[in-house]
Amino acid sequence: MDDGPGQVRERLRFTVLGPVRAWRGETPLAAGSPQQRALLAALLLRGGRTATAAELVDALWGDEPPHAALAALRTYASRLRKALGADALVSESGGYALRPVDGLPLDLDHDAAEQYAAEAEKAKAAGDRGRARELLDAALHLWDGEPLAGVPGPYAENQRTRLHEWRLSLTEHRLDLDLEAGYHAEAVSELTALTAAHPLRERLRELLMLALYRSGRQAEALAVYADTRKLLSDELGVDPRASLSDLHQRILQADTDLDAPSAADGHDGHETAVIRPRQLPATVSDFTGRTAFVKELSDQLATADGSVMAVSAVAGIGGVGKTTLAVHVAHAAREHFPDGQLYVDLQGAGHTPAEPEAVLGAFLRALGTADSAIPDGLEERSALFRSTLAGRRVLTLLDNARDAAQVRPLLPGTAGCAALITSRARMIDLAGAHLVDLDVMSPEEALRLFARIVGEERVTSERQAAMAVVGACGFLPLAIRIAASRLASRRTWTVSTLASKLADERRRLDELRAGDLAVKATFELGYKQLEPAQARVFRLLGLADGPDISLAASAALLDMDVDDAEELVESLVDASLLESAAPGRYRFHDLVRLYARACAERDEQPPAERDAALSRLLDFYLATAARMYALERPGDRLVDHMEPPHSTGLVFADRAAALSWLFSEAGCILACAQQSTGPASLRRAVDLLLLTRDLAESGADALQYEQASVALLSAAREAQDQRAEARIHTALTNVHTLSGRFDQADEHAKSAMLLGLASEDPFSSSYAANDRGIIAVIQQRYDDAEAYLTQALSAFRDDYNQQSEASALCNLSRVHVDTGRLHSAVQLAEEGIAIYRRVGARRRLANGMYALGQALARANRLDEAKEQLAKALGIFQDSRQRFWAGMTHFRLAEISLANGHPTEAAASAEQALTALRSVGGEWWRAHILTLLGRTLNEIGHIGRARACWQDALVIYERLGAPATDEVRALLSPAKVA
Repeated sequence: MDDGPGQVRERLRFTVLGPVRAWRGETPLAAGSPQQRALLAALLLRGGRTATAAELVDALWGDEPPHAALAALRTYASRLRKALGADALVSESGGYALRPVDGLPLDLDHDAAEQYAAEAEKAKAAGDRGRARELLDAALHLWDGEPLAGVPGPYAENQRTRLHEWRLSLTEHRLDLDLEAGYHAEAVSELTALTAAHPLRERLRELLMLALYRSGRQAEALAVYADTRKLLSDELGVDPRASLSDLHQRILQADTDLDAPSAADGHDGHETAVIRPRQLPATVSDFTGRTAFVKELSDQLATADGSVMAVSAVAGIGGVGKTTLAVHVAHAAREHFPDGQLYVDLQGAGHTPAEPEAVLGAFLRALGTADSAIPDGLEERSALFRSTLAGRRVLTLLDNARDAAQVRPLLPGTAGCAALITSRARMIDLAGAHLVDLDVMSPEEALRLFARIVGEERVTSERQAAMAVVGACGFLPLAIRIAASRLASRRTWTVSTLASKLADERRRLDELRAGDLAVKATFELGYKQLEPAQARVFRLLGLADGPDISLAASAALLDMDVDDAEELVESLVDASLLESAAPGRYRFHDLVRLYARACAERDEQPPAERDAALSRLLDFYLATAARMYALERPGDRLVDHMEPPHSTGLVFADRAAALSWLFSEAGCILACAQQSTGPASLRRAVDLLLLTRDLAESGADALQYEQASVALLSAAREAQDQRAEARIHTALTNVHTLSGRFDQADEHAKSAMLLGLASEDPFSSSYAANDRGIIAVIQQRYDDAEAYLTQALSAFRDDYNQQSEASALCNLSRVHVDTGRLHSAVQLAEEGIAIYRRVGARRRLANGMYALGQALARANRLDEAKEQLAKALGIFQDSRQRFWAGMTHFRLAEISLANGHPTEAAASAEQALTALRSVGGEWWRAHILTLLGRTLNEIGHIGRARACWQDALVIYERLGAPATDEVRALLSPAKVA
């Protein structure tokens, strides 16, 4: 509020959900002595109501006030009035009250928390659980330590108790919403700590049981109940409350209603809540005609109500406008499906249609299901999808389906939901579907569409020419759009100019006559209108596998500079033959890609140019990956031993930019490597996989990395190329080690060593020795490990491979740790770190710190070990190395337990489990479960500890791992607290 020129009244702000503090605007005010702050708190928490002097004396001193209590109270009030302003603290009716000043209400964190909590209840009642969760988070973030911290008096003590209870209640409500939103694995760590801090609070135990069950940890969930029942009996002589016992029975019965989150909100892996999915592509602004079809489909969707599910399937030739129509109808029907709209391109016309299992995974994530709660297997995912939609009204648009078999698992199966399907084939075998055959546009509709794109004025002045254009397009919407867009972007052309181009039957008639090949005819129309340079770009870009392609990669494939390539590629976007996926990235529709490849086979002369184009693309990725690798792993000699590319690749400003390129191009890089199995490209493709092996450690791309490696191994064997085979065995060694498949890893490492020696490849033989040493350490074959690692160390030094030398030293440190040579273990790790620092290998420095942390921990230098591991964790997380981040959390948990902090250890172990749930394999999971059991046993969660150990035992026995006896010993009664 303005008081005059240059004067602005500032609101008074107060906090009681922590220390009692006051501000005017951003300026702190003196709250005074503890008793003065007690008076301020008592007035603030009365919500503006007047407190009598007697009430305030009782609040500050209780039954034994000092002799001069009233005088002291007046002194405190006077000081507060001076600090806050005369208008803020008023005297009335023999008491005091805090009131708004100049119409500006007092800003109190307690009141804000109450408002957030009330709004959260309203949001939850309205079904907007994502918003409710956000509001509860906002309320909880207002707490700043102990409420009314340091404030004396019985009133403050009572309020502290109330505020503690309120905070716990809000936390329980927020965790309840977390579980509904699918954050099961993430909630386990917090709930473990809370149940340790509040062991008799049954609601927290109930939430922990549900979180564990939904995370696939049924035995632990049941163990929590057993622990709770024993604790309540020992401490209070009572049984668990009915809701806890009921949940226990439902878990025993594997009640399917417990499996699926009921919330409409979720997250995407970057902590962004998706309240209701809104996945429909944008509808075109110039949608024209199709009135009868729009009404028919809209009426069918409207039949979806509480008792009926609606399914419509739109069939027609490619380019007839199935997707455009379906998206338009879906947008118009959104209000009938308030719980969201899902969309997927099923890529049914391509060689690799989308797998229903993968589509269901994406749908479940969009609907709020956490990755950890998504089961493997098509039938299980389909059942969970239907359960998740129960009671909701969601529209699913399944675009470009191959056949009914692909679609059936993706149907909601729930009354009130609907599915809209597009496909080239009529789905007569899709039970219950309303079938719509979409034909070409009428002449009038076609002309209106053309006019809306080109402009009414140009068409009106040349109506006959415009009709000739749409007629030449066969009234096919995609062909009309291509022609009209070209004309709209060329203001110097007339409609007659375009009509005359389309009138040339040598370039058009065959395509327009081909019944089943009408889609190809439509694309041929656009293709033949391209200039020779554009057509070459169109043909060659279609050769590359991968989800899309960057401008830089396009330029390399085309053998052009970036500016010239951009002009031509963008011209294809203008012609609607290519899509701009994002600035500087392009992709083909799957049908257009197939057409482009057919054109390349037919028109690209000589045929060797096709292989040359793909070779240039491989060279580009190889050269760029080498630059990235040199920044990531300075001092590593792989870049000196790889096949030299005939490309300079991209230049990166720094390591962060290099890493960003690697992970953004992961799908394209791995597709290119897997595509390059010919003898001329095989070695470069293998080296590309070795340079990008961080993708195998990141988790997200591990499966595609393994598939590419297996394909190249087969190609290397067929080509009888020993060096290529040795190197791809090295890549597969890493894949299997990360997944805990150590016997397979050792077989690959053995083959790499033998083939590397036979082919005189220093890279394969030295790296294989290092890998065999790592595997031998894990398998506790310490003599073998030391021999292999000593051999590797010598080979690395002979090759001046400094980074790998450091790696071997750190691996030897682990051998010395496990064989009790702790002093030398620390020295070896420190030698490795010194080399990493000298060559500037920041990413690998974290591995050195990890090794040193293990050595220091075993030497009982726990604080130093924790410091090293904390530094390593930051680097691993920054480098997107989920496997090593998870393993570091595991080591930090070991240290916390050794330091006597079991609750902190349990939280770290839970973080390790979460980080390694999609990378690392069962062996590492069993290790973490064993440690987690120890931490839970320490904090009194005995039954859950036994459940963790039992799960670990099952894994170890299945794998034949040596830790089985250790876990059996832990399960013995003498070892359980």
